[in-house]
Amino acid sequence: MLVPAIKVLKPARERHYAVPALNINNLEALKAVIQAATKMRSPIIVQTSEGAIEYAGMDYLIAMVKVAAKAPIPVVLHLDHGKDLKIIKQAIQNGYTSVMFDGSALPYKENLAKTKQVVAWARAKKVSVEAEIGAIAGIEDFVSVADKDAHLTNPEQAAKFAKETKCDSLAVAIGTAHGAYKFKGETHLDIERLKKIAKLVKNPIVLHGASGVMEDVVKLAEYHGAKLGKARGVLDEDIKQAIKFGVSKINIDTDLRLAFTAGVREAMDQMVTVIDPRKLLEPAIVLMREVAMKKMILFKSEGKG
Repeated sequence: MLVPAIKVLKPARERHYAVPALNINNLEALKAVIQAATKMRSPIIVQTSEGAIEYAGMDYLIAMVKVAAKAPIPVVLHLDHGKDLKIIKQAIQNGYTSVMFDGSALPYKENLAKTKQVVAWARAKKVSVEAEIGAIAGIEDFVSVADKDAHLTNPEQAAKFAKETKCDSLAVAIGTAHGAYKFKGETHLDIERLKKIAKLVKNPIVLHGASGVMEDVVKLAEYHGAKLGKARGVLDEDIKQAIKFGVSKINIDTDLRLAFTAGVREAMDQMVTVIDPRKLLEPAIVLMREVAMKKMILFKSEGKG
């Protein structure tokens, strides 16, 4: 069942669990996360970035997710980190049920004005809008955001921004980063800052760059030749604390990418005579499904669908 994001995020905020927002680029990733959500009876947000749209095509992605949404769970089709207003408008018009406008790197007034414009477009189609204030360090699809400590979200400014834009959910920067090589060691979230934000902002709060870089997947990828020695991520305990204090949507991309890569590497190493791409990609689907299920347990979204 395809639904707007607010339909799954509002109860998550009220009941202190988080909905997994899982990035997909292809059929294999989509199958994996939908199978996981169906088995766990978890609501799910299927995300496509602008890079995924460039790779696979918006029409293909929408068509695949519409089929996947026949699963007996709430499914959201979300545009992640939308920066191009033209692409955002197309997503709203063509079938996405949620979009993000990421104006976090813009001057405050420009971010405010453009977010309001996106909200106006989205309301006409009953599409949810995620906004962002405060940049997140690391590598997204095309942009490097530097010096995360200088861009943590100001709680008072976040409250003002959410009220003025009337966005449905708000992404905040409390110490996360994007990519597999984001930390030399584990990171700790600024939970005290999050507490202040949650007291002032009643919207569902979104946490980006929250992959834990799961050790078993990293080890498997390394065993088959990947060089990931310094890959680290957000601690599970910090994720639990973040959910406790208002985070209702958690984005996961890197862990799925690592799982896909590990599965493909294992298949290529072990099935040297196989030329059937369906068989070669099956281990990747299995690993991505396992990663997604573990996240659903961690986020306490199991059984909420």
